[in-house]
Amino acid sequence: MNLKESQLVVDTWIKKHGVRYFNELTNMAQLTEEVGEVARIIARRYGEQSEKESDKNKDLGEELADVIFVVLCLANQTGIDLQGAFDKKMLIKTKRDHDRHHQNKKLK
Repeated sequence: MNLKESQLVVDTWIKKHGVRYFNELTNMAQLTEEVGEVARIIARRYGEQSEKESDKNKDLGEELADVIFVVLCLANQTGIDLQGAFDKKMLIKTKRDHDRHHQNKKLK
């Protein structure tokens, strides 16, 4: 499934199960909360912080999916074609960053 299809799936779900989209500010706050949950898992599981017993069963994939869901909601409600924006960004990054990363001594 590509991003355009994902946006449609989310839109259909919102209309069928969610009644309506939360407003943009609420979704932005929700996105921040979801990214924080991802950060907590990564900091404790892969970083130097010890993992609390209550965090050991947290599913990183599920939390990343929550982030994607809210991003898709924000794209839908602000009229963004996320597939088009992503494709454009990948072209820009490919042109701009290819040589830069290969020449970065820190990455060798």
